[in-house]
Amino acid sequence: MKNFFRCGVFGWCLEILWTSLHSLRRREYKLMGQSSAWMFPIYGMAAVIRPLSVAFRPLGLLTRGLIYMSGIFSMEYMTGSFLKKWGICPWDYSGAPLNYRGLIRLDFAPLWFLTGLVYEKLLEKT
Repeated sequence: MKNFFRCGVFGWCLEILWTSLHSLRRREYKLMGQSSAWMFPIYGMAAVIRPLSVAFRPLGLLTRGLIYMSGIFSMEYMTGSFLKKWGICPWDYSGAPLNYRGLIRLDFAPLWFLTGLVYEKLLEKT
């Protein structure tokens, strides 16, 4: 449970930082970031990386990153589909290139690759 909360808070912080950096492109120098309360449990699910990382430890960095990236894409798609069905999905990538059904962006692959490895490191000592 502790890791669930740690991952939820860490994910919120990453998202707020990421969205605030996007405001630079719009020349909005207040750097206002945003997130949704729905994102906390979604990010909290990253706590499963801890037990998986033990099993994945013998695998190389590239393989682990690819596994995490695939897992993040899968969870993003599944949770987005569920939330979209209720009309409460906080993201919509429909206008972005390389999107799939507005729920995932394939150009985010390097970001999810690195994010999975960062979460692995975050949870390493717990």
